[in-house]
Amino acid sequence: MRKCPYCDFNSHESPLTKTKNPIPEKQYVAALLADLEQSVPQIWGRKVSSIFFGGGTPSLFSAESIDAILSGVRALAPYEYDAEITMEANPGTVDAAHFQGYKEAGVNRISLGIQSFDSTYLAALGRIHDSQQAFAAAELALATFERVNLDIMYGLPGQSLQDALKDAKAACDLSPAHLSFYHLTLEPNTPFHHNPPSLPDDDISASMQEEIEHVLAQHGYEHYETSAFGKKGRHCRHNLNYWQFGDYLGIGAGAHSKLSFHDKIIRSSRHKHPARYMEKSLSNEALEREWVITPDELGFEFMMNALRLTGGFAAPLFQQRTGLPLSTLEARLKLAEARGLLLRDGLNIRPTQLGQRFLNELLQMFL
Repeated sequence: MRKCPYCDFNSHESPLTKTKNPIPEKQYVAALLADLEQSVPQIWGRKVSSIFFGGGTPSLFSAESIDAILSGVRALAPYEYDAEITMEANPGTVDAAHFQGYKEAGVNRISLGIQSFDSTYLAALGRIHDSQQAFAAAELALATFERVNLDIMYGLPGQSLQDALKDAKAACDLSPAHLSFYHLTLEPNTPFHHNPPSLPDDDISASMQEEIEHVLAQHGYEHYETSAFGKKGRHCRHNLNYWQFGDYLGIGAGAHSKLSFHDKIIRSSRHKHPARYMEKSLSNEALEREWVITPDELGFEFMMNALRLTGGFAAPLFQQRTGLPLSTLEARLKLAEARGLLLRDGLNIRPTQLGQRFLNELLQMFL
């Protein structure tokens, strides 16, 4: 098992990687449950509407460990009856027994990191699976779970427009409930950032984005967020909560949380390295850092999330989530409108088509 050269997730060796110092799975699960128990006072009275096992390759966990974690959540926090429970998985690390075990443990949605259905581009990305494994894993996920997301990348090293569209059509032919299409980005502190591969130019990448969106729309996928496409009624509830500036509790090494209280909104982060995280969590010190989001930051933080939604947001949501009147951003909203990046239609505020294409420029206006 190795880390892909474009990945900046907080990922480390698991027990299945056969290295000298693997992370002990049972001890790590115990640390997660201790972390959760310490966090219960912060979420007291709130119902759990979604759980997301993500970052790195959580599908390396045994089904027994996933069951233990979900049992711990059920014991400590009330569930909504139809809570969405997602697990990220890589095609090279799953099989029928794993998927069935996760389903029996309570996982009801799989997000599969396909990235491409072309072996050439998978090799360029450093993925451990090939085209055949990508198709096999997708078909297995679809046969096991009703709700499946496929993650696909475009703008890959040496990729042509035709090959990007071939991936889009292959994904649509499989007909999962949800698709995520991301442009490959060169994140800081990754091998790709230090030694950049040859990528398609901006014009080709823009054409890829437009043509992919067209193909997905033809197959009945609603483009509801910058990189997210879902069939009707199958949008990802967990991610919608982020984009609507909702609260969430993150447990695990390097996990982040955002929780609102009557007089403040707090962000926090856990210790990043698993060994230190386990040590600190079992000593009731899982948090490494905690800070209050200042009023000056709230407007940008809200917009940074909500304007990723192609349909935007209802104006009252801003005050509900931040505690601030929307009038605090009036001058910036007017400027964004004047530049054709934002549209206000009654109580709805959303990015225009131009705003979606130049989202970073739009967001910078709220800094």
